Amino acid sequence: MRASSESEVLAQELSNVAGQLQALERRLKDVEAVIERLESAAETTARALEEVSSHWDDVYRAMRRAE
Repeated sequence: MRASSESEVLAQELSNVAGQLQALERRLKDVEAVIERLESAAETTARALEEVSSHWDDVYRAMRRAE
């Protein structure tokens, strides 16, 4: 009887661990989706900053020509 109850306890614990692992995998997928969006936002920001920098370069060149 005791061996059967130990097996039952082990089975319950394994089931709990499996549930926790599944929950962790779902959260990891959510984190990966957030990372993808952050990377996309970083690329957009970098392109925008590059464009702003280019415009400022044009302004400085124009000011030097005016002098």
